[in-house]
Amino acid sequence: LKPGVIFALRNRNDGVNINQQNRLHPYYLVYIGKDGEIIANHTEAKKLLDLVRTSSKGRHEPVTAICRLFNDETDDGRNMGAYSTLLNSAIRSMIEVTEEKDLDSLFSGGKTTALLNTISGLDDFELIAFLVVQAEAA
Repeated sequence: LKPGVIFALRNRNDGVNINQQNRLHPYYLVYIGKDGEIIANHTEAKKLLDLVRTSSKGRHEPVTAICRLFNDETDDGRNMGAYSTLLNSAIRSMIEVTEEKDLDSLFSGGKTTALLNTISGLDDFELIAFLVVQAEAA
């Protein structure tokens, strides 16, 4: 897997998933690279879960060297600024994807989801968990 973070979020607004874009609603998964590139957006939950499953196959314990690398990088979790920035970017990407899908719904034959209960930002979500994906320790 590419180095980055997988965020597991819970949406606090029950009305947001009206168009059924997210099969895990009210939970959302987003995988963002350390460079800010979205690797799997919130509508690609199956792809993301498959990636995690295949990447962790055969591993039953944390990789101590990787854990140490994370602790060194974040001063044992006290300096999470880089991860907060990635979280904000991940949520912004969810807003953009939702807006794109809503716009597409304007031009489809069915009901439109545009202008209905949209995601507005960080306050709409609760961070449930995050999984940091590090490069393999040498």
